Amino acid sequence: MKRLHVHVGVADLDQSIGFYSTLFAAPPTVMREDYAKWMLDDPRVNFAISSGNHAQKGIEHLGIQVESGDELVEVYGRLKAADRPVLEEGQTTCCYAQSEKSWIADPDGIVWEAFLTNGEATVYGDSPELAKLASANAAEGQCCAPELSPAARPTCC
Repeated sequence: MKRLHVHVGVADLDQSIGFYSTLFAAPPTVMREDYAKWMLDDPRVNFAISSGNHAQKGIEHLGIQVESGDELVEVYGRLKAADRPVLEEGQTTCCYAQSEKSWIADPDGIVWEAFLTNGEATVYGDSPELAKLASANAAEGQCCAPELSPAARPTCC
């Protein structure tokens, strides 16, 4: 069963943990000095917040979290069928978790990930340069996406 993923950058982690714990009527299932995550079943969502060097305030990205390799293959197929460049990151450490993931941006440059988490990590980890993916996938004429030179645009398949 798939789960929607939302990752939000916040200015004050403690204040935001208080707010979202009240909103969701549950404490975070994962808490670090710069990160918190709620794995909710009602609604079925993986909701994460982060602060500091990892975060820009606001929605950072959205995603679809899967629970099996078969579901991951299914969702990867959808990414490829969306006819936009896909960044296949593969096995990675991100958000204090070990995952296999790929990234895509919608026509307006909103970044989505599809991932299968297969373990915990003691470090936050790294993320690819998603701003480049977002601007490379943004529709022509988008006013807010940064421009990339043709040589800097990711190539697809």
